[in-house]
Amino acid sequence: MAMLQIQEPGVPASSLEPRATRPAVGIDLGTTHTLVATVRNRVPQLLADADGRELLPSAVYYAADGTVVVGAKALAASTKAPERVVLSVKRLIGRSVAELEAHSGQCLAEDGPGAAKILTAAGERSPVAVSAELLRSLKLRAEAALGASPEGVVITVPAYFDDGQRQATAAAARLAGLPLLRLLNEPTAAALAYGLDSAAQGLIAVYDLGGGTFDLSLLRLDRGVFQVLATGGDTALGGNDFDRLIVDWWLGSERPWAELSPAARQRLLLAAREAREALSDAAQVELCWGGEDDLPMRRCVLSQQTFATLAAPLIDRSLAVCQRGFSDAELAPPDITQLILVGGATRMPAVREAVAQWFGREPLAGIDPDRVVALGAALQADSLIGNRSGVDSLLLDVVPLSLGVEVMGGLAEVVVPRNTPLPTRRVRTFTTARAGQTALAVHVVQGERDLVRDCRSLAHFELRGIPPLAAGVARIELICQVDADGLLTVEAHELSTGVRSEVEARPSFGLGSDDLQQLLQTAFDSAATDSRARQLAEQRLAAEQLLSSIGSALSDGTEQLLSVAERQELERSTQSLRSYLALAETGDDALTDLRHQVEQLNELSTPLAERRMDAALRSALVGRSVAELQSEEQPAEVS
Repeated sequence: MAMLQIQEPGVPASSLEPRATRPAVGIDLGTTHTLVATVRNRVPQLLADADGRELLPSAVYYAADGTVVVGAKALAASTKAPERVVLSVKRLIGRSVAELEAHSGQCLAEDGPGAAKILTAAGERSPVAVSAELLRSLKLRAEAALGASPEGVVITVPAYFDDGQRQATAAAARLAGLPLLRLLNEPTAAALAYGLDSAAQGLIAVYDLGGGTFDLSLLRLDRGVFQVLATGGDTALGGNDFDRLIVDWWLGSERPWAELSPAARQRLLLAAREAREALSDAAQVELCWGGEDDLPMRRCVLSQQTFATLAAPLIDRSLAVCQRGFSDAELAPPDITQLILVGGATRMPAVREAVAQWFGREPLAGIDPDRVVALGAALQADSLIGNRSGVDSLLLDVVPLSLGVEVMGGLAEVVVPRNTPLPTRRVRTFTTARAGQTALAVHVVQGERDLVRDCRSLAHFELRGIPPLAAGVARIELICQVDADGLLTVEAHELSTGVRSEVEARPSFGLGSDDLQQLLQTAFDSAATDSRARQLAEQRLAAEQLLSSIGSALSDGTEQLLSVAERQELERSTQSLRSYLALAETGDDALTDLRHQVEQLNELSTPLAERRMDAALRSALVGRSVAELQSEEQPAEVS
């Protein structure tokens, strides 16, 4: 029997045909790593680079010739030229110098009223501009994977990011040329990924410990509606702080952190991160650090138990945030039906055990905590762009910190309380303080303190044209609107005359509109050459690292492992590459020529590397029996 298609009355047949999807991506702009994902065949997938790597290290290297390198090569260069590399920029974005005094990573400068800029060997760099480099790199990756430029992007931010940090993140997206659909709270993105994957219903707690920030979010999920009940967090608590604990433990009292060079600090922090990650699977890890930067070589063992003791204060700090979040939502841990862990730092056994014990339940572990936020952002981007992904959800986020204005006496009057669902619009009526007052200065602040000086300043604007009445007679209506991204607009108008003034609240530091426009124009004008310049800079960096490795190998007494002819050929190729780098060629053929020379030198140096390893193994095993090696005691743990 033939099958017939039944058409809905009044619906054109063309509308029933499959509709082409529009390219959209979700981006997790992280402290340690940055990721981009998209939805294919209704399934969110991470996009990898040409080498198959999904995680992009959040590192930006500024070369002497002005070119920029992003990712793994930039991270590798941070131990050789830390003054040219910016790391953990997420901790700096949208914040002032005063707020970052305790930040131990970058050298900061003040530019304008409180503005934080990063001092590099290539000059001052705004955290917004550095973040834009990371986003631009992912844009190129998405274009290569999708075959087209994304038409919509969702970028995640910590739930506890204030308005200044959100504005700065949105500015970075514009600077990178990304069509921003929405800023999405990271815990909400994670819950979205889990909720749609497992059809979870009920109350969800999201414990999000990333590389540089911590968030706790409590959400209610019911039939596709995600409602954030409360948020809490600490934008200066993350995996980086646990790494610093390991470094301080290893240094002991012999060498204060402040006396170390930037290169030494970076080497130790990267080594500490490797040790911390290794402890996620091993009972103990051996640390053989030092021998450079005037640091003595030390060999010791760090066990999971010792690390748990070191980490306990930081873990307790995160649990104190959790307690405040439950109090705000008038809930208790037993009320939770699901617990989600987000962020690579939650892989630490000490964290998992403490969190599971505090919440009284085991967390979900079906999605990689490093990747879940990007996957959730991709689902939201796919939905907002209008694709038929099968995803039908509503996200109801909240204001993370109270918004208000300054009133007489330097007091902060709350207009929008924290944990108010978004979007929201609140109206308050104020009056004049003096007789004959014809203007009103409005100072917008954010925070939970009673005094303005203890809150975050967001914006200033003036309302003029108020009729000169007696004090307390005029009526000024103040309207605060916060959109779904958490971005604030404040409007004031006098009721009897109708005069009004408004401002889109921006932080009192960071890029101005003229600065942003100039950077945007510069980025647009140089778009055609950016890709070639980036590849050339990456290849130059690889060449310099290869030369450094060969130089070390030839100066440590192992040159006898080569024949005279081999050594001469290696030195000739090394000098040729050095001379080529000194020319700083930038033409179209420069990349091909440089890549050829690096490959040639790498091939010539391979025998030396193999023989050095063989010699080291023979030296370590000479005069020792298998029984001795098997019975060798483990090194003692440093107390």
